[in-house]
Amino acid sequence: MTEDVLHTPEACDGALARAFGFLGKRWNGLIIGVLAGGPATFTGLRRAVGGISDSVLSDRLTELAAAGLVQRTVDDGPPVAVSYQLTEAGRALRPVLQQLTTWARESLPDERCTEAS
Repeated sequence: MTEDVLHTPEACDGALARAFGFLGKRWNGLIIGVLAGGPATFTGLRRAVGGISDSVLSDRLTELAAAGLVQRTVDDGPPVAVSYQLTEAGRALRPVLQQLTTWARESLPDERCTEAS
């Protein structure tokens, strides 16, 4: 007799489900990944995260700041400069993101390199 494994959100670890729900939201993981390399300006982030609109980037940065992962710093200048960097909680994600990157390189096919069947 075999037991059926339940694959429902209720059967998953709540903290893990929250983490993937947040980091899996489009662009969040990439923004954190870019900031893992050091502080960046809004324009620098937009360039590094190709395809993201200004309004979505602004929304995502606001969400990441509200979650305590990103800090926004304003230098009064002149000229006025705004930069973003990871907080301590955000920096704690660096090893996890590196492990995910390694796993993806080793385990997931690069769609650009696969031939259509």
